[in-house]
Amino acid sequence: MLYAFICQDKEGTLAQRMEARPAHLERLQKLQEEGRLILAGPHPAIDSNDPGEAGFTGSLVVAEFDSLEDAQSWADADPYFAAGVYEKVTVKPFRKVLP
Repeated sequence: MLYAFICQDKEGTLAQRMEARPAHLERLQKLQEEGRLILAGPHPAIDSNDPGEAGFTGSLVVAEFDSLEDAQSWADADPYFAAGVYEKVTVKPFRKVLP
């Protein structure tokens, strides 16, 4: 089943985000290689693809897991969570309708 990971950053954590980014992307790349990643990306803090020092307010990931428990375990092990970037991560089942 698909699961949506709705992640909210703590304010003022851009430096921690950038430091943990390679490890975060490595995990996402693994999901992609396994054919389980639907989409992933950050929410810029301003209306720009490159928000610069404004940074990001969080991330959205949609990926396939065997269960909500497996999805939650994956979220709990995210390098952004360990680095103190994420204030909150909500994991919920997702049903893709379009496209």
